[in-house]
Amino acid sequence: MDAFTAGLLQRIRNTQSDLRQARESGDEFLADVEQAELEDLHRLAAEHGVQVTAACG
Repeated sequence: MDAFTAGLLQRIRNTQSDLRQARESGDEFLADVEQAELEDLHRLAAEHGVQVTAACG
């Protein structure tokens, strides 16, 4: 796995965690921001042929 792929997958995991925390705390605005970030990261992964596993969402 190259550095780009590893970094992207780590960013996805971090964003998923941040999204979960925002939802649990009831911060709807932050949850929306994190959800948009997660969607962007998934789009970026797809554009570069990076397989996002179930562990990454």
